[in-house]
Amino acid sequence: MTGRSGLGRALWVFGFVIVVLAIGLAYPLLARGQELGVARYEARWYLLALLLVPALLWRGTWGEDRRIPRIRIGTLTGLARGPSGFRVWIRDLPGVIRSVAFGLLVLALSRPVNTLRAETTDQEGIDMVVVLDMSGSMQAAMANVPEDLKRYIPEPPPGVRPTRLDAAKGVIRDFISRRKSDRIGVVVFGKSAYVLSPPTLDYHLLDVLVSRMELKLIDEGGTAIGDGIGVAVARLRRSTAKSKAIILLTDGDNNGGRIAPEYAAHLAKSTGVKLYTVQIGQGEIAEVQDGTNFFGQPRYVQTRFPVNPKLLKELAQTTGGATYVATDATSLQASFHDVLNRLEKTKLEASSSHYEELYGFFLLPGVLLLAVDALLRSLVQRRFP
Repeated sequence: MTGRSGLGRALWVFGFVIVVLAIGLAYPLLARGQELGVARYEARWYLLALLLVPALLWRGTWGEDRRIPRIRIGTLTGLARGPSGFRVWIRDLPGVIRSVAFGLLVLALSRPVNTLRAETTDQEGIDMVVVLDMSGSMQAAMANVPEDLKRYIPEPPPGVRPTRLDAAKGVIRDFISRRKSDRIGVVVFGKSAYVLSPPTLDYHLLDVLVSRMELKLIDEGGTAIGDGIGVAVARLRRSTAKSKAIILLTDGDNNGGRIAPEYAAHLAKSTGVKLYTVQIGQGEIAEVQDGTNFFGQPRYVQTRFPVNPKLLKELAQTTGGATYVATDATSLQASFHDVLNRLEKTKLEASSSHYEELYGFFLLPGVLLLAVDALLRSLVQRRFP
């Protein structure tokens, strides 16, 4: 092949590349051109495979010549003057199509994702913080767990009863699962108070955080009710919701912390927050697991845990809230729902973003080009041998 014919062939290949590339990109550019320009590629490492496209192009064009059967003859003069068919002119087209299709499939594998415009909707909701006692008294046994709460409580070993903390976690998780537009936060306290989560609409994350709470994660050697309320008030002080509430779950009396419960209730009232107190357990005597007996069965002993229902009632009355006594898990669940019914909801502006997978706009033309390549090779450019 002369240099002149080699140059002509290169121009044909270049022209084929431009045409096939335009055809392959026409659909994605017309359908999602603007979005593809700002898309985020989740599997961007696949883009390195685009470096193989030039090698594949050469293999499907000039590299294909090495696979053509040859025969030694004296001269090509007679053949060169003969007519050339249509298949000679498009002999490099299948290789070009295959190369462009490979590039489109690589772009599809890189998973382009587009973030759609956030949708803004008006919803009604309440801002609230659940303040949960995690002192040592929460290890006491809790009775009468409703069936719908058992899925939120890990299956205990045979003979072991759910604890007050287990029941409280189950009620809180059930409460979270029923919410749609209420911002909920969680504060836990023992000897000190800590923010588990500020008020949020991310219910999945909140559920995971609550499910992982266990006794002894924080110092359980005290019951700092005032600190727990004070931290919750700090989380709600900038809220613009019409209804702001703190739900306090405790089974003991205040005996620690830096803030007096009465002063914390005063802070809540001045911030426009209503305090609802839920006393877990009716009396000071509760049953706590104390190892196992001679037969390996769990042994429960009665333990005294001081409670102060008068204090809890005063705290709720100071802020215009209400107080409840939960003797079992069923009444604890009912207390939560009653609190919600007492609160007036506020219209909130909620926005959410959606994501769109764009790989299909590259995948479809890539697959169609591969089909065209297969048809050309099997029906038009058949070779023997």
